[in-house]
Order: sequence, then structure tokens, then C-alpha cells
Amino acid sequence: MTTTIPDIKTFQHRWLLIDAKDQVLGRIASRIALLLRGKHRVTFTPFLDTGDHVVVINVDKVRITGNKLTQKMYQRYSGYPGGQRVKNLQRLMQTHPERALQLAVKGMMPDGPLGRQLLRHLKVYSGTNHPHIAQQPKPVNLQS
Repeated sequence: MTTTIPDIKTFQHRWLLIDAKDQVLGRIASRIALLLRGKHRVTFTPFLDTGDHVVVINVDKVRITGNKLTQKMYQRYSGYPGGQRVKNLQRLMQTHPERALQLAVKGMMPDGPLGRQLLRHLKVYSGTNHPHIAQQPKPVNLQS
């Protein structure tokens, strides 16, 4: 029995639309990571980009459970002395709600060039408007 590898040159990436309103942050992030990676397809190959483009709207209305708003911290460091910046999830959701979902999905992606390529297929918006109308993204129901 031979293993078939999909031809990436002729592979069609679909565009999917997800409404994040009243969805739990971690659960929706894991579902988005699965769609970006292409694990929902029969043609999934671990070392190829067989996933879809995902457009997420209403990220500012995502649900966060437990005490994560005050206890979860995000750190970044510029490399210079005194360049460490720490922000909790509550402040991040007030200033950049899109970044919270992007960081959650990034943590579920593989490290290296493939993970960075897959993350470029994720488009996150805090409102209901998005500039990807021309691609005609198909709505995905994540309730199940």
C-alpha cells in the first residue's frame, strides 16, 4: 500500500468564517488551530500546509472563564535593560482583543517555519466587519 501526498500546487484552501461571540477563548482557539492545520481533512499531511484560511469576527465578545482575566500574564522583552513588559489578560482584552486569540492559537501551532506560515492564514477582527468579503468565507458552527 502506498501513501499519497497531496499536490500543494493544485491544493485549494477554503475560506472559513467563525463568529467568536460567547465562545470560550481556549476552546475556540483549539478548534481554529485544527482548521488552520488541516486536521479536519482527509488529505492531512503533518509537514504540509493543507489547512484553510480562517476569518474570526467578534473577538471582543469572547468568553473567558475562571480568574484568567486577572491572573494570566503576557510578557514580552525587547532585549534591552528594563525592556520587559508585562500585561494581564484583562488589559490585553481592553487594548487589543485580537492579540489574545492570536497568541492562544499561536501556542497550539507547531514551532518553526510551517507554524509561522499557517498563522498567516488566520485573520482576526474585533467587530463584525472584515475585508475578506470577496473570498466568500463559509460560516462554521462551532457549537457542536
